[in-house]
Amino acid sequence: MVDTKFSPEISLTKPSGNNLLVLLTVLLLLLILGFAQFFGQLVTFSKILLFPLGICAAVTGLIGYGVVPFLQRLKAGQVIQEDGPQTHLSKAGTPTMGGIFLVPVVVMIALIGSQFAPSTIAVSLVTLAYMLIGWVDDWQILQQQSNKGLTPRMKLILQIAIAVAFCLWIAWSQPSTITHVVLPGSIILPLGVLFWGLAGFVLVAESNATNLTDGVDGLASGTAALAFLGLGILVATTTPELAIFCASMSGGCLGFVLHNRNPATVFMGDTGSLALGGSLAAVGILSGNLWALFVVSGIFFIESLSVIAQVGYYKATKGPDGVGKRLLKMAPLHHHLELSGWSETQIVGVFYLVNAALAILAVISSF
Repeated sequence: MVDTKFSPEISLTKPSGNNLLVLLTVLLLLLILGFAQFFGQLVTFSKILLFPLGICAAVTGLIGYGVVPFLQRLKAGQVIQEDGPQTHLSKAGTPTMGGIFLVPVVVMIALIGSQFAPSTIAVSLVTLAYMLIGWVDDWQILQQQSNKGLTPRMKLILQIAIAVAFCLWIAWSQPSTITHVVLPGSIILPLGVLFWGLAGFVLVAESNATNLTDGVDGLASGTAALAFLGLGILVATTTPELAIFCASMSGGCLGFVLHNRNPATVFMGDTGSLALGGSLAAVGILSGNLWALFVVSGIFFIESLSVIAQVGYYKATKGPDGVGKRLLKMAPLHHHLELSGWSETQIVGVFYLVNAALAILAVISSF
């Protein structure tokens, strides 16, 4: 039993999973229509953002009604950590690996919509490669019925290998690639060859950060939908093929939330979360929008930072008995909020609103 004696009182209402699905849909539509009006590009935004988003949301949502029961028959049930929030123990057995129907479907639609543009093919390959790593990890966990899939070392090696391959492709196919980061106020930060080290780090870090965020029903998929759309809006008039890819991923995430909203009937697993983070980073790198990528990924960054801070503080405060103090009740941040009295739906609702604001900030600060 968790002691919440000193926890702040939560006065927020507890929205239902259905309400959060509606909230996410409204936020995505407002972002598209709002910026379409702002840029005076209603027709363009409807064609390369709204249409792919709607198609992918509908297709992913419909396919889920067939795949989720199939995963249940496979007994692909999630293994819940015993040291996690006790309220999550009731989720044991909920099908995982939902990314297996989210990612390939979206990638296929994005490739067709972009007419197999080279940049879309490259980003799609990165997405599928990270999905494969996640699938192997999920499958081993299910086979062993424990939380031990791929070793952290092996997973990291595979992630780095994909990042290196992607960066080498960019350097080979686009010799004039910009190797600097553009900051707000048109401040240019030249990095030269160091840019590639940063790009590789971003790919690995983004995929892991998205994975850490996937711990509450509808959280990772919904925040990813908003992050992808923020990047999609930003590149809509410069690289429409990448905008189509982003809108497709955003719509796919929205369709997945239909099944992943509280109470979830399926989890995306590492199969989905690693793929979403990897593809988000790939788009940011290829389009030259690392700053915007950082902003739209604010939720993922904070979640990762909370884990790093928790581990660092625990190690720094270890006493003679080998036991340290905890900065948070539990990491990542969403678990700390749960143990502080927030419901899952409250956390998701607030994070959706924050990520929508970050998407707006990313677009505005890039001009």
